[in-house]
Amino acid sequence: MRIFVTVIHVIVSLILIGSILMQSGKSAGLSGSIAGGAESLLGKSKSRGYEALLSKITTIGAITFVITSVALVLLQ
Repeated sequence: MRIFVTVIHVIVSLILIGSILMQSGKSAGLSGSIAGGAESLLGKSKSRGYEALLSKITTIGAITFVITSVALVLLQ
């Protein structure tokens, strides 16, 4: 069981790394961080397409990563 969870953990880690690296930066610099906060507050984010897919993959990967991490600690 521990080997199975470890394999899933490694696969999810690679998927998480890949999905984060493939995402484009929202904006650059200090002025971009201020504008980016306003855009996310006002809801002007892309809800479709490639960016949305990568965002969902990243979210699911992060949740799965935390679950497998806790499972590995409990199995130890």
